[in-house]
Amino acid sequence: MTALRTVTVDGSSVHVLESGAGPAVLMLHGSGPGTTGSGAWASTAQALGTSWHLLAPDQAGFGRTPLPAGSRGGLRLWTEQAAGLMDALGIASYAVVGHSMGGAVALALAAARPQQVTHVVAVATMGAPGAPLSADLDAIWAAPAGPLGARDMLSRLFLDQALVTDAAVDARAAAMRAGADAFASLFPPPRARWVDDLTLSAQTLGAIRAPVLLVHGAEDRITPLETAALPLLAHLADVRLHVFGRCGHVPAIEHPHEFRQLLSGFLRRRRGDGSII
Repeated sequence: MTALRTVTVDGSSVHVLESGAGPAVLMLHGSGPGTTGSGAWASTAQALGTSWHLLAPDQAGFGRTPLPAGSRGGLRLWTEQAAGLMDALGIASYAVVGHSMGGAVALALAAARPQQVTHVVAVATMGAPGAPLSADLDAIWAAPAGPLGARDMLSRLFLDQALVTDAAVDARAAAMRAGADAFASLFPPPRARWVDDLTLSAQTLGAIRAPVLLVHGAEDRITPLETAALPLLAHLADVRLHVFGRCGHVPAIEHPHEFRQLLSGFLRRRRGDGSII
């Protein structure tokens, strides 16, 4: 059963899509305007079935989760809010799956909570030291709310342009309009500083002890493979990389069946200490 709920974390309301029962998996969305936890992960959660306890929050400034008063977002806030959410729910052990910006948050959370985070899946992730702001990410963060901005954004996200349907554009345009005020404060120009904010140091990456699966599209224009995923291989102690050919920034949508198999198989792997979620 899938449900939407609101959880209070450090005095702020966090909107969460929740489904299934069993080992807990926290699923963190990316940073595009109009992105929400349910929008990013509902189809994956439905297909994975009820054998996992899946939680997909709207991170602060996105969807129905407001930014705390005086905050402009950022890696520290999103990481602390993710940890606080799981604490508030009384979940002591969990895997983390993050897409793009959410991948950087997932990695930061694994470094901050080594006793709680059992596995990390970072999809089309940000966070690599030295990664530049790509022209396509700059354009997505600057996309105006409405159909034209939504169509341009989706065309950059996907290699397969058949996925940029009128229905998809209309849905994203509506979500962009709904979240426009909050999003406007998150990534104002000059935007390279927000990539820097989402960058993890070599020391932080080296502190991660959970096994990490990096999943990337070979044709990703937002977080290119060469600058986003490959540099992480030198810093993570227990890491493997899966690259989808003919795939852009969203493997979960462009290769949904294989992505889900990859995800569920990795989450069932035992850690080096013999535990399994």
